[in-house]
Amino acid sequence: MYDTTTPAVVFKLDPNVLHHGGLGVIRSLGRAGVPVYAVHEDSLAPAAHSRYVRGRWLWSPDPGDAEAIRFGLMQLAQRIGRPAVLIPTDDAAAIFLAEHGDPLRMWFQFAQPPHDLPRLLAGKYTMYELCRRLGVPCAQARLIRGWDEALEFADRVGYPLVAKLATPWRPTGGKVRSTTIVEDSDELARIYRRCDAVGGLMLQEFIPGGPEHDWFFHGYCDADSVCRPAFTGVKERSYPAHAGLTSLGRCEDNESLLSSATALLAKLSYTGIVDLDFRWDDRDQQYKLLDFNPRLGAQFRLFRDSAGLDVALASYLDLTGQPVPAGRPEVGRRFLVENYDPIAALRYWSRGELGLRAWAGSLRRVHERAWFARDDLLPFALMCTWMACRAVARPWRRGKPHPELAEPQYVPGRNYDGGHLERKR
Repeated sequence: MYDTTTPAVVFKLDPNVLHHGGLGVIRSLGRAGVPVYAVHEDSLAPAAHSRYVRGRWLWSPDPGDAEAIRFGLMQLAQRIGRPAVLIPTDDAAAIFLAEHGDPLRMWFQFAQPPHDLPRLLAGKYTMYELCRRLGVPCAQARLIRGWDEALEFADRVGYPLVAKLATPWRPTGGKVRSTTIVEDSDELARIYRRCDAVGGLMLQEFIPGGPEHDWFFHGYCDADSVCRPAFTGVKERSYPAHAGLTSLGRCEDNESLLSSATALLAKLSYTGIVDLDFRWDDRDQQYKLLDFNPRLGAQFRLFRDSAGLDVALASYLDLTGQPVPAGRPEVGRRFLVENYDPIAALRYWSRGELGLRAWAGSLRRVHERAWFARDDLLPFALMCTWMACRAVARPWRRGKPHPELAEPQYVPGRNYDGGHLERKR
């Protein structure tokens, strides 16, 4: 059906061993017959053991060392031996490709947005400033440069409020969440001290939520900023509750949101995969843009159309010069993240927003899961092992960052020719 002879590389710089978005890309492209290579920080990363991985590149470089990243990717390109499609799955990787990726184009094919755009969009406060200039509805925000400014903003907008890392792509060693709901001044003081040490704090107005208030948009924009496919969906549960990644989502039509999102992308001359988060504000009857992720969203497999496309496959087809077929979104499709949804559900239950029967009922209507797949079981088993080890180690953990693999190591994966997985020493 498609020409799948061009390999694809799943590229990440964030040392998050349980990133399920990369696994989604591996499965989506691998099932279509694409040879998939992936960058991983640990030989036991669950996604590294997918049956659809042709080879893995064990590597955890400093995201700020552009020269080392370029050199490592060139080594990978030489190992693959032919041009490949490069798909970034985190902000740091998307920013690197936009700002430093031009010398890599002889080896890799990847989207080419304006050089400075991904950093502007991924930065929480720079995105807010851009929205203000363009007249895009968004929550009030302030970049905090001192404790007095934090107290002044809190007094003006009131509690709860939202605390965000100003530069969320910088590693924090697990010490600070990228987004936290702050309930009072004592909690604000704790967050302020932590964020001040790892790259700065932005405070944002908390928009009251509720059922059907949290929405997101996923799409792929070609070189002309034409967005196809494009999807809208509802965030039914998130972890942390109302402020984090989607743990249960549902695809739903929303023409007004779709129209405003695609118009914004065209105005920005955006190209590539995109993930936007919105919240409906009852106070002025508007969708407010909360986050702009200039890369693939971890929950992208929630969205698929009648042509069988998701944004990863659409990106691959377009970057390899193939037509992207048109299709209709599979409305009602649900996606579950198994390792986070039970924790999220406990929080919703404690707030009186979810009952046991309603939670169990929502699990029966899931169409795809982040980790479990009947044709690819090992990543799910390894994810469970990682979660169990983290639970046991939590009382003794001190937030130490993952040790870097300064020198990348190529490891052949289980492939169509019967290879095997084994870490090179």
